[in-house]
Amino acid sequence: MKNYFYNLLLTLTNLLFPVLSFPYVSRVLGPEGIGQVQFVFSFAQYFSIIASVGIPIYGLREIAKHRDDSEARSKTFSELILINFLACVCLALAYLFVINVFHYFGHQHQLYMVATLMVLLGFTNVEWIYSGMENFKAIALRSVGFKMLGLLMLYAFIKSRADYDLYLYLLIFSYLGNNLLSLMLLRKDIKFVSKGVQLKHHLSPLFFILATTLAASMYTDMDTVLLGFLANKKAVGLYTAAVKLSKIAIPFVTSMNVVLIPQIGRQFAENNLKEVNFTLQKALRFILFFAVPATFGLALLAPELIVLFSGKEFLPAVSSMRMLALLPFVIGIAHLFLFMILVPSNHNRQMFVCVAGGLAASLLLNFLLVPRYNEAGSAFANVVAEIVVTGMYYYFIRKFFTINFPWRLLFEAVFCSLLFIPVVLFTRSLAFSVLLSVLLAVGECIVIYSLAQLLLKNDVALDGIAFIKSKVDF
Repeated sequence: MKNYFYNLLLTLTNLLFPVLSFPYVSRVLGPEGIGQVQFVFSFAQYFSIIASVGIPIYGLREIAKHRDDSEARSKTFSELILINFLACVCLALAYLFVINVFHYFGHQHQLYMVATLMVLLGFTNVEWIYSGMENFKAIALRSVGFKMLGLLMLYAFIKSRADYDLYLYLLIFSYLGNNLLSLMLLRKDIKFVSKGVQLKHHLSPLFFILATTLAASMYTDMDTVLLGFLANKKAVGLYTAAVKLSKIAIPFVTSMNVVLIPQIGRQFAENNLKEVNFTLQKALRFILFFAVPATFGLALLAPELIVLFSGKEFLPAVSSMRMLALLPFVIGIAHLFLFMILVPSNHNRQMFVCVAGGLAASLLLNFLLVPRYNEAGSAFANVVAEIVVTGMYYYFIRKFFTINFPWRLLFEAVFCSLLFIPVVLFTRSLAFSVLLSVLLAVGECIVIYSLAQLLLKNDVALDGIAFIKSKVDF
C-alpha cells in the first residue's frame, strides 16, 4: 500500500505540473516558441532513447529478480550502467555529427548543442533500479522536489517570447537534475563493481528490447520531430498543446501497473500463472474504470481545456486533441500488455514485431497526411499507430496465454461515460467562464459516473467506497 501511495503522489505530481506550468509558458511563448523548444528537446531525447539501449525495461526486470540479493543486484547494475554509459558516449558523438553537418540545424545551433547533455548524460536515468527494488518513495520524493524547483524557476525567468531558450534550459535541468541526484544517492543501496563484470550475456535480450524501443519511439517520440520536418514549428506548438492535454491522465491510468510490475515479474519467474492472472485482472479493472471516462471527458471538453491551459492562440489544436483523447485508453491497455505480460515473460521478438507494425503505420500516415493536414494528420497517425500496436499485443498474448478480457466492464464504462454528453452540452449552454464551466462539468461528470458504476456494482467503485469507509468515521 505504501508503494501505491508514493506512486500515486508521483502520478498526481506528473498531472499537476503540466497544469501549473503549461498554461503560463504557452501564453508567454506562443505556438512558435513552444514548437521551437519542443522540437529541439524531442530531437535530443530521441538520441537519448536510443542510447538507453532498452535498459529501463530490461534492467527493471533483472533487478526485480535479484531484489533480495545485494551482491547479484550490484553486479547486474554495474554491467548495465557500463553498457548504458558506452552507448551514451557513442550516441552523443553521433548527435554532434548530425547537428554540425546538416544545415537544417544551423538555425538555433546553440540550443541543439546544449541539448547534447541529454544524450551524453542519459545513463544517469536509473529509476529502473529503484522500481526493481520497489523503492517508489525515493522516486516520488525526488521527482516532486525537482518539479517544484523547476516550476518556481519557470515563473521567475520566463517573461517574454524571447525567453524560449531559457525554457529549453529549464526542461533540460529538470530532466537531468533528478537523474543525477538519483544516481548519487544510489550508493546507499548499490555498490559499483568492476570485478567479474560480464556484458555479453545482456547483449542479446537488450538488442531485441532496443529494437523494440527504437521502433516504438519512432511513433511515440519522433511524431513531434517528423511534424517539425514535414510541416512547421507552429504546427509543432499546436500539436504539443494537444498531446500534453490528451496525455495528462495517462500517468494516473497506468499508476496501478507501475506498482504491480515488480510483483508480476516475480510471479512469472516462479511460474505462478494463477497469481499472474489475478494481478492482471486487478490492473485491467482499474484501467477500464478510469481510462474510458478520461477519454470521453478530454474529447468533450477539448475546446475549453485548450483555451484554459494554452490560450485562444491554440484553438486550432481542438480537432487534434479530440483524436488524441483516445490515448489514455489505448496506451493504458498497451502498457499493461507490454510491461505486465510480454516483458516479464521474455517475449522480446513478439514485442519487436508489434511495435514495428506501429512504426510502419505511423510513418506511412505521417508522410501521407502531415504535409496536407499538419498537426491533425500527426494526431491521427499517432492514434492509429497506438491502436495497431495494442491490437498486435493482444493477438500475441492470446497465442501464449489465456487471458479473460473484461469486455462487460468496458461496455459498462462506455455506457456510463455517454452520460457526460448531455452534462457537458448543458453546462456549456450556461455560458459561464471557461474555468467555471470546466470545473462544473468535471465535477458533475465524476459524480454521475461514480453513481452509475455503483448502481452497476463495479468492483473498483465498491472497493473505493469500502476504502473511504475504513478511513472515515461516519
